[in-house]
Amino acid sequence: MHQSVALQTGYLPGDPEYRKLSIALFAAGLATFALLYSTQPLLPELVDAFHVSPSQSAFSVSFATFGLGLALLVAGPASEVLGRTNLMRWSVAATSLFALLSAFAPTWHTLLALRGLQGIAMAGLPAVAMAYLREEVHPDSHARASGLYIAGTAVGGMAGRLIAGGLSDLGGWRFATGGIAAVGVLCAAVVWLLLPASRNFRPSPARPSARVLRDPALLALYGIAATAVGAFVAVYNGAVFRLSGAPYHLSAGAAGLVFCVYLLGSAGSATAGSLADRFGRRAVVPIGCLITLAGVAITLAAPLPFIVLGLAVMTAGFFAVHGVASGWVPARAHASGVGTAQASSMYLFSFYLGSSVFGGLAGTAWSRGGWTGVAVEAGALFLVTLILAVLLKNVPSRVQTN
Repeated sequence: MHQSVALQTGYLPGDPEYRKLSIALFAAGLATFALLYSTQPLLPELVDAFHVSPSQSAFSVSFATFGLGLALLVAGPASEVLGRTNLMRWSVAATSLFALLSAFAPTWHTLLALRGLQGIAMAGLPAVAMAYLREEVHPDSHARASGLYIAGTAVGGMAGRLIAGGLSDLGGWRFATGGIAAVGVLCAAVVWLLLPASRNFRPSPARPSARVLRDPALLALYGIAATAVGAFVAVYNGAVFRLSGAPYHLSAGAAGLVFCVYLLGSAGSATAGSLADRFGRRAVVPIGCLITLAGVAITLAAPLPFIVLGLAVMTAGFFAVHGVASGWVPARAHASGVGTAQASSMYLFSFYLGSSVFGGLAGTAWSRGGWTGVAVEAGALFLVTLILAVLLKNVPSRVQTN
C-alpha cells in the first residue's frame, strides 16, 4: 500500500526511498560541482606549470562548463527515451574517470581536452536531476527536494575547492586533481547503490519543442541562470588571484579555506526552497538577487575579513536564486505542457554557457582592472539578474508555478 501511494503521488519526507533519493542526489550534486570547479583554486599554479596567462588559466574551468552546456542539449531529450536513473549513474562514474586522467595530462592542451570531455560526461546528471525529482517526489515537497540537491552542489563546490587547495600545497596541482577524482569515485558508488529506480517515468519520443523558447517565464529563468552564475564564477575566479597576490599572499590551501563560505550557500538554497513553498517563488528570487549584490559590494573593502564576509553573503544569495529558479523551470514547463527535461536542459545550458563566457572574462577583468574590474563585471551581471527577476513577477502564472 505504501509503495502504491508513493507511485501515485511521489515520495514524501520520512519515506525510506525519499531518504535514499536525497542522499544519492546530494552525493551526485556534490561530485558534479567538486569535479567541475576543481581547477579554480589551482589557477595560479596552472599559470606557473604551463606558462599561460591568468585569462588562459581560466579556460581550465570554462572548457569543462562549456562542454557540459553543449552536452545538456542532447542529454535532456535523450533521457525522455532512455530513462533517468541509469543516465545519472553513468554520468557520475564517467566524470570521475576523466578527472583521474586529467591528473596525468602531459600538456596544457591535453588538460583542456580532458576537461572538455569531463564536462560532456557530467551532463547526464544535471540534465535530468530536476525532472527526476518532479516525477518521483510529491508536489508539496518539490522545492524542498530541489533545495537539497542544490545544497549538495554547494557543498561540492566548497569541498572541491577546499580539498584541491589543500592537496596542492602538499603535492602540487596533479596530486590535487587526483584527490578530487577520488572523491568523485566515492560519490559515484553512493549514487549507484542508493539512487532509487524511476517509478513514475514514462518514455516518450525525443521531440525537441520550440515552446521551451517561447514561454516568457522560461526565457527569463534562462537569463537568470546565465547572468547569476556568470557573476558568481567571475567573483571566485578573480578571488583566487586576489588572495594569492599582495597584500595577502595566501597559499592555494589557505586561499581555499575561503570556500568554506559555500556552507552558507547550502543553507541558503535549502532555506530559500522552504520559503518558496510558503511564499511563492516570485517573492523569493528577487530577494536573493539583492543579497548577491550586497555581497559583491562588501568585497570591495580591503580587509580580508570583509572579503570573506562579502563572498559569504554573495554565495548565500546566489544559491538561493539558483535553488529556487532551477526547481521552478520543470514546474513551469509541466504546467505549460513542455517537456520538463528539455526545459531543464535549456536552463542548465544557459547556466553553464554563462559560467563559461562570463566566468572566463574574469581573467581579463582582473588583468585590466584588478578586483574593481571583477566586481564591476559581477555587479552588472547580478543587476541584470535582478531586473529579470522583477520582470518575472509580472509574467502570468500557471498552476503550481508561482
